[in-house]
Amino acid sequence: MSSDSPTSGFVAFVGAGPGDPNLLTLRAAELLAKADVVVLDVETQSPLLRHCREDVEVAEAPGADYVRRAAQGKLVVRLCEGDPMLFSSITEEAAACTAAEVDFEIVPGVPPATAVLAYAGIPPATAVPEFRVVDAAQEQDWAAHAACRGTLVVYNGIGDAVAIGKALIAGGKPDTTPVAVSSGGTTTEQYTVVSSLGRLQADLKHAGFTEPALIVVGDAVGQRDKLSWFETKPLFGWRVLVPRTKEQSRAMSEQLVAYGAVPEEVPTISVEPPRTPQQMDRAIKGLVTGRYEWVAFTSANAVKAVREKFEEYGLDARAFAGLKVAAVGDATARALVEFGVKPDLLPSGEQSSEGLVAEWPPYDSMLDPINRVLLPRADISTDTLVAGLTELGWECDDVTAYRTVRAAPPPAPIREAIKGGGFDAVLFTSSSTVRNLVGIAGKPHNVTVIAVIGPQTAKTAEEFGLRVDVMADKPSASALAAAVAEFGAKQRQAALAAGDTPRRPSQNRRGARRRAK
Repeated sequence: MSSDSPTSGFVAFVGAGPGDPNLLTLRAAELLAKADVVVLDVETQSPLLRHCREDVEVAEAPGADYVRRAAQGKLVVRLCEGDPMLFSSITEEAAACTAAEVDFEIVPGVPPATAVLAYAGIPPATAVPEFRVVDAAQEQDWAAHAACRGTLVVYNGIGDAVAIGKALIAGGKPDTTPVAVSSGGTTTEQYTVVSSLGRLQADLKHAGFTEPALIVVGDAVGQRDKLSWFETKPLFGWRVLVPRTKEQSRAMSEQLVAYGAVPEEVPTISVEPPRTPQQMDRAIKGLVTGRYEWVAFTSANAVKAVREKFEEYGLDARAFAGLKVAAVGDATARALVEFGVKPDLLPSGEQSSEGLVAEWPPYDSMLDPINRVLLPRADISTDTLVAGLTELGWECDDVTAYRTVRAAPPPAPIREAIKGGGFDAVLFTSSSTVRNLVGIAGKPHNVTVIAVIGPQTAKTAEEFGLRVDVMADKPSASALAAAVAEFGAKQRQAALAAGDTPRRPSQNRRGARRRAK
């Protein structure tokens, strides 16, 4: 049928891919965005609903009467694991559409047979151009499959893996033939054990594999040492707590995902307007009428607060004409540039209040017609900057631009994971995130890696009895995430150098599952 959506209802059998929601096809995402009804094959497909409208109707297969809904004019997306045409039972469902005179479309998906191997670093058909995929849930002639000279991939065979290995050996396959068993493929739960047909029983004894999993047999498995890229990421599988506001945590979370981590955003701070707006109103008026020589921004939130006030008064970045503008760090500078303001002063060394003071010019009555500085800041800011600028001869208007208040406690499972060592790392981006996280959820477990954005945050963490493991080389969220990734990479390299299997920090707590990723 045409790729254009029909005017009447129809059913799209859509391949959901191998597990990683980012491996969805463009056609699949397009249909999900238009869907009236989505039928989930398994609960793990729920992240794909992010492509859908808020009012989409969600049903679970089997038993969903979706053909009738399509006959009523609804666009139904029936999600199928992997690829709908590979080891799938949609044939009968498609026939039901035909019987009801309902149009249908089949959208291929990325199959685990190729995707999981790619994520495991196993090229399936390079040395020998033969690639065979079989379903162990159906009766198989393993002796015939033993003759496969290339790569053999087995679906649904994890419960009989040892028996399958023995059957392949009995069929003539050498017991030294390399084997890889991989579960949770293409997700951060992916776990791969490399063995041989003769050693499968010993190597899988304590592995704890569950479906979905693939068994890969053949010499291509030997390429894994050179081509493994996914499971070797520096923070692969790490569950990382990001205690920030949702708006602030987005970029950091995306960076952590790129390092292989599973970030969990737990808001500990809510940013709200000042209780009384008059102080900010006077400051904006003074800024426009020439009361200040400098405006110093110590956070992106301060930039946002001033920008919102400008919009309230119908002003824009042109109101900064003739003013000198300082930013405490890169993130604040980016917020200013997005506003249309290029900072005149950005610390070249330490990006903090101390670093800003260290490079701030002293007041000179011959050069500076005005000796006043506007500091729009949070209600809980320290006096370091005010004291430093006063010592340099400047007068400061320290104005509350926004308030930071403690957020509501996270759900009980999150609190238990924090205190029980379920998180591998926690990233603190300010002293207030330390105080508020401990206040709403308790202290992180001692196996959890504690990472801080700078010296002041480290000091606060230590005051709460936390061991600081990682500190960013400059106070930015991006630098903090990179520092944790470097820490994870060193931990991994040290384990490998010692001949050990790399372990996540949470796996070192008492009672943790002993399986290493």
